[in-house]
Parts: sequence; structure tokens; C-alpha cells
Amino acid sequence: MSLKSRGGEFISSKSNGGGAISKRWTIFLCLSSFCAGLLFTNRMWAVPETKDILRPSGTTEDKLKLVSGGCDSSVRDERREPKDILGEVSKTHHAIQTLDKTISNLEMELAAARAAQESILYGSPVSENLKVPQSNVKPKYLMVIGINTAFSSRKRRDSVRATWMPQGEKRKKLEEEKGIIIRFVIGHSATSGGILDKAIEAEEQKHGDFMRLEHVEGYLELSAKTKIYFATAVALWDAEFYIKVDDDVHVNIATLGITLARHRSKSRIYIGCMKSGPVLAQKGVRYHEPEYWKFGEEGNRYFRHATGQLYAISKDLATYISINQHVLHKYANEDVSLGAWFIGLDVEHIDDRRLCCGTPPDCEWKAQAGNICVASFDWTCSGICKSAERIKEVHQRCGEGENTLWSAVF
Repeated sequence: MSLKSRGGEFISSKSNGGGAISKRWTIFLCLSSFCAGLLFTNRMWAVPETKDILRPSGTTEDKLKLVSGGCDSSVRDERREPKDILGEVSKTHHAIQTLDKTISNLEMELAAARAAQESILYGSPVSENLKVPQSNVKPKYLMVIGINTAFSSRKRRDSVRATWMPQGEKRKKLEEEKGIIIRFVIGHSATSGGILDKAIEAEEQKHGDFMRLEHVEGYLELSAKTKIYFATAVALWDAEFYIKVDDDVHVNIATLGITLARHRSKSRIYIGCMKSGPVLAQKGVRYHEPEYWKFGEEGNRYFRHATGQLYAISKDLATYISINQHVLHKYANEDVSLGAWFIGLDVEHIDDRRLCCGTPPDCEWKAQAGNICVASFDWTCSGICKSAERIKEVHQRCGEGENTLWSAVF
């Protein structure tokens, strides 16, 4: 085979020898290269089907299952029965209340011990039977009855001793067997060691029934005296109730004890004949309130509080007074002051009209009907009128009888 060159000469294919590539092979190789390239290009750009995508490894799948299982557990916990959740909340609330009560009791015991220590270190001398026992454990009593009295009330005290207040060995028996403490409550005169104080000391030597307070006596100082009385009493005796009564009031001790024992399961009790008298703004009248403006406009009435002739409070409230005595405000009238100290607290006010019966025939009729009065006095006199002379009659006609006291179970 010959080919013509650009110069017009013919060149034979045989002149190249066996190394020349034929036209067929050239075309075949080109087609093969084209097909191979086309095949390679299709393989690289082809999108894999969804079923061919690799799934996560077993470890990752297990992790996802664990996470999913944890979420399911939380959901199950959140979807627990409402009764179970309310039950757990109730148990927690009860536990918190129990803990709060325990802490409160410990705080009150600590305050009482501190008050007793201060009374011993800084208080005035007291009679032997009032000194705090040296033992760490105090005896338990049902109630402490403090009879508020004054230097000028010797005849009233003697009339009380002759009627409803046991004397001598009977009074000691009352303390030991019935858990009832009774004392006349009085402070000191403005002239320390004067004739008035010496008269009380002589009376104390004879009867041994006084509770002396670190307090200067005075009619306008009754609120302060009441505060100091409760603080001192709770420091000296561990009782369930603390009572204040005036020395011109007749009291049936057994009936008082039975009445209070009905409320011994309650912690903050304030019991008496509740009243709400007018706030007297006019100067010169009895029971005038200098701070009348604190109670609103003229003509307003006081909040409910127990009348001052006789009232009782539980140990928690007496301890509260002892702890806070330096910041408790004193109004002109001591019964108003006591009510004010409790008005903002969670205290149960109990209005029991048996604590304020009238003198005969009122208390006599009630006794005959089986409803014996706790205390009797005349409202017109804020006590028994001419009590030194009349209290014996009241005792005879309205008294519960001596056997009732010794047979009573509190």
C-alpha cells in the first residue's frame, strides 16, 4: 500500500515495516476507550438507592435504644398515678410539720431555761418553795394559778385563803397529787425594802404562798406585771396551762382543771370570757386608752380579748411571752395588752362563759342545774363587790365542794 505525500511523492506502507498500526485497530481502540470512559463516568455519577445506604453500626443503634429507653422511663415516671404523687407530697408535708414542731418545742424549752437562769441570776429573792429544782428534769404540772394582788389587799387574800384556796399541807398535796400550783402574785414597792415589802415578807413567812416578781407595783403597770408574771411562771414551773385571776374573784379549782383538760391536746389556747368593748378616748374616765388612735376612729371597739378577771393560756403562749417580753407593747389595760400580743398569732380563742358567772343567784342556779361555774364575780365591780366580806357567801352557795377537788381526775 502506497500513500501520497504533500510533495506528491508516493510512499509505500510497507516501508514502515511491521510496527505500523492498521486503521481497523485504531478505530477499535478509539471505540473501546470511548465505551470505557462512558462506563466509568456512569458509575461515578450514579445516585445509590435508599435501600443501599448503610445503616448505623450496632453500637450506635444500641446507644439510641438506651437513650430512647431512658426517655420512656422518664415519661412513665411522669405518668404515674396522681394518687401516688399526692401521697408522697402529703408524707413530705407531714414530715416537715413534725420537724417544725420539734424545732419549735426545742426553742421554747431553751427560752424557758434561759428565762429561769436570768430569774435566778438577776431576779429578786424568792421564797424557798419557788426556787427552781436543782434536778435537770422539772416535774410536770397541769396548771399554775397566779392570783393578782396588791399591797393593800391583805383582807382579800385572807378571804381567798379561807374559801377556795387550800392551805398548808393541803396546798402541797394539791401540787403533788393534782399538779396544781396556786400563788399570790406581787412585785415590789417603789421604795425597795420599805414597810410594804416587809409586810409581804412577813405574810410570806406565815403562809408561803407568794410569787414575788421583779416589778414595781402600780395600777398603771398592770400590763407589765402580767407580762412578767407569765415569763416568771413558765421559768419556775413546767405546766400545761397558766392562769391569771384577780383576788376578788371566786374560783372552783376542780371545774377549772376539768375545763382546761379538755383542751390539753391543743398547743396554742387562749381561753376566757371574750369581749369587745369600746375604745375610750376621753381622758379622766376609767379604762381610758391613751393610744386610742391606733384602733381607728373614735367610737371604734377593741378586737376580741378575754376579760381580765380570769383567763388561761397554754404553755406555748406563756413561753412566747417570755421570749418576746422586751418587744411586746403594753396598752393601758392589761386584758387588751394580752389580746394584742396574740391577735397576729395562730391562736385559738375559746369563749367559755362559765369563767364569768355572776354572784348568787346566778352561779347558784347554774350549779343546781348541774352547770357549775368556774369563776364568779360582779360585772359592776369588775370583781365581787366587797369581796372580803361577801366571798364566803359566794363560796357556800356556788362552791363545788372540797370533795369534788380531791376526787377530780384531770
